[in-house]
Amino acid sequence: MSETLSTGKASPPVPPPTRPPSRHLAIARLRDLALVPAIVAVAIVGWIISPVFLSTDNIINVLQSMSEIAILVLAQTIVLITGKMDLSLESTFGLAPGIAAWLVIDPALTRGLGLGLLPEVWAVPVVLLVGALVGAFNGLLIVRFGLNGFIVTLGMLIILRGLLTGISGGQTFFALPGSMTYLGSTSWFGIPASIWVSLLLFAVGVVVLGHTRAGRALYAIGGNADAARAAGIRTDRVLWIALIVASVLAALAGLLISGRLAAVPAAQGDGAIFQVFAAAVIGGVSLNGGKGSVFGAFTGVLLLFMIINVLTLAGVPAQWTNFLNGAVILVALVVSRITGGKAQT
Repeated sequence: MSETLSTGKASPPVPPPTRPPSRHLAIARLRDLALVPAIVAVAIVGWIISPVFLSTDNIINVLQSMSEIAILVLAQTIVLITGKMDLSLESTFGLAPGIAAWLVIDPALTRGLGLGLLPEVWAVPVVLLVGALVGAFNGLLIVRFGLNGFIVTLGMLIILRGLLTGISGGQTFFALPGSMTYLGSTSWFGIPASIWVSLLLFAVGVVVLGHTRAGRALYAIGGNADAARAAGIRTDRVLWIALIVASVLAALAGLLISGRLAAVPAAQGDGAIFQVFAAAVIGGVSLNGGKGSVFGAFTGVLLLFMIINVLTLAGVPAQWTNFLNGAVILVALVVSRITGGKAQT
């Protein structure tokens, strides 16, 4: 006050006290770890039911059995974060290796199932190319023509499933070339290669979505597409790329399971989307977009397959798996609604 009277000038405004850093980031980190106690609890229950549960062979078995679905979960997570969903991933999971087998396999070895039009070296590129084409076509309909993503991918799920059934005649492609079976059947350092591939892809996903401009763009689009567009983000381009990447990942996952089975059944991937959504939702990925993390999705699929493994060791019939997947989705949605305090649409 005295300084103001003596100089005749008002004192410069005192800056407000510095606020502590936003707690949103810390809360997000805690959400990523939310399922860790549940994973530990399921591990303890599994060990009580059967000491075999924590054996090295069983742990590797759980990781290998979930590796292909985990990659599908990663693909779906990328799409969900943008505020969209891709139901056709489960059909791409079967069709991509099916097309490759159809074009590569010698018909003389498979009772006329294959065409033998391409050399074996083209099998893996064809798998990935089919995935990219499916994702690009989904993007064309969703992004360019502005059609509803749910309806488009539901239609594609049916079309791709019918296409696989048509080219295979409802039968199973077998006598796959070595290029198609390598990743699914070989081991690196005593651990199945499919586990390494899955973990590597999730590690890349954690880095890209959590620490790059592309990842921030995905979250921005899922949070508010109009605001993201106003901020200079090329929303159409980013969404299109996300759909393509997700489909390529689904094709790769199909390649891995085809290699593990040394075959491509006509029903490969049928119903897998239920497990994919169950794992993503329980892992904290929002169906409304803009929320969730790759690590959370990984813990979701890990917890889901651990529960399935415990039930198997306890003698529960496999037919109850779909019941479990549906129950997990509903419980996760209720918990998300209660903790988030925001209505889901």
